[in-house]
Amino acid sequence: MKEQWRLLQTGFNTAFSNMAVDRAILVVNSEGKVPPTVRFYGWIPSAISIGYFQSLADEVDIRACERLGVDYVRRITGGGAVFHEKELTYSIVIPESHPEIPKNIMKSYGRICGAVQKGLHHLGIESEYVPINDIVTGGRKISGNAQTRKLETVLQHGTVLMDVDVDKMFSLLKVPNEKIKDKLITDVKQRVTSVRHLLGKDVRFEEVAGAMKIGFEEEFHVELIEGKLSKEELALAKKFEKECFSAKDWNHRR
Repeated sequence: MKEQWRLLQTGFNTAFSNMAVDRAILVVNSEGKVPPTVRFYGWIPSAISIGYFQSLADEVDIRACERLGVDYVRRITGGGAVFHEKELTYSIVIPESHPEIPKNIMKSYGRICGAVQKGLHHLGIESEYVPINDIVTGGRKISGNAQTRKLETVLQHGTVLMDVDVDKMFSLLKVPNEKIKDKLITDVKQRVTSVRHLLGKDVRFEEVAGAMKIGFEEEFHVELIEGKLSKEELALAKKFEKECFSAKDWNHRR
């Protein structure tokens, strides 16, 4: 009989709520109170998340974000600044000791990205994993991923680009040299793709989530059972959102 993991479909939320929920699941899972968990979610309003080690002031045009009503938040995972708009975001939270998760961080990235690749396959998109944290199709990036390990627990989250507005993204990110901005935009347009671009049609969020569910089940040989956040997770998420992810001290700390 297949091991059963929990599937959470938490819909569209603010950047602060999304990051707080991922952290809350990590804490409660580390205490053995909930099973390994895969979550699918989206972002309303659009947002920019920055990596744990980045400087918000260096990376993000805060005035532009405020003018356009775009959230900005610091993740607990590393990596670079990411613009979240028309995408499905997944997260997986699982003990480091779980036999399905390689101890080696590079190998664990590849294993989890394998689930996303299988999900893309079910949408009719063939892709490959490019270490350390990208998934590409036809040489163009369709998914970026970030991982952290805390409390002997793995959290990895990542994007599946359903559509992408590169011009809007660069209106929100700071580019050190304005002269090279146009070239950067052109380069990124050539290096990034999306489900909509590849399939030539709009695909609903629910359809992408359904394909990703199958991908995770196939990669990890498990059954994903739809569940809900526990009361403890909800309370912790509320706490983390207030004290951390929506707090100026956290987001501007570097």
